[in-house]
Amino acid sequence: MSTTTDKIQPCCLTGFRWSGTPQGEEITCYISKPANASNSPSSSKKRAILQIHDLFGWTFPNNRLLADHYAAETNSTVYLPDFFDGLVIPSDLIAQEKWDQIDLAGFTAKNSREIREPEVFGWARYLGHELGFEKLGAVGFCFGGWAVFRLASLDQESGGLDQHGDGKRRLVDCISAGHPTWLKESDVDGASTNVGVQVLSTEVDQQFNPQLKAYTFNKLQERGVPFEWVHFPGVGHGCLARGDENIKGEREALVRGKNAVVGFMRQWLGTD
Repeated sequence: MSTTTDKIQPCCLTGFRWSGTPQGEEITCYISKPANASNSPSSSKKRAILQIHDLFGWTFPNNRLLADHYAAETNSTVYLPDFFDGLVIPSDLIAQEKWDQIDLAGFTAKNSREIREPEVFGWARYLGHELGFEKLGAVGFCFGGWAVFRLASLDQESGGLDQHGDGKRRLVDCISAGHPTWLKESDVDGASTNVGVQVLSTEVDQQFNPQLKAYTFNKLQERGVPFEWVHFPGVGHGCLARGDENIKGEREALVRGKNAVVGFMRQWLGTD
């Protein structure tokens, strides 16, 4: 039985805009390319990262700044699509915690796992099958956490490609999930041993609670999934993209989380 429910908590939504100006380009999604890439977003077919945003959405500056960092530091093309169908929760309402002005029930109804999962899979297949990237990683915080676990699932291997000639079919080569929301035990049960898994776990987290953390850690180990676990003491759910410098430890957690994702992606996707 799952230990989570499809319910959005206010702790997911408090935010601070990380300083800086995103440098990527907005086409059908936000695309950030490494410095040595040409003007065509599909010209370099070596590696790509699919970034699945949290509740702040694809336009939130921090999410785009993270995409820029991933691109520059992993030498990958990063794709950050809109998985909320144009819906953007106003950041000022979030920052001021005006929960009575945010329709969380309506948001949940329009963006359930069942509704968004086909789009998530569609983007992974688009990058691997149609654009032909040789290696593909996926990173997702909060809402994106359950989604990247699904991309790593055994039941999706039939839709993947044997890009490496090793007889192993996969949609993605690796995933990084940060303080995941709506994650189910069945998602962990289904993780493929052909896909590298990174879990970024914050200490204070109602969504990724201690029971689900323990289940995830033990089950991945039991099944022989190659995984890396990064613990963030003293900080809470949402901090890895939020990075509020007014909350003790959050800005440091954001930077540490970014560095952890970069290192993991470089290991699994290569850098040449």
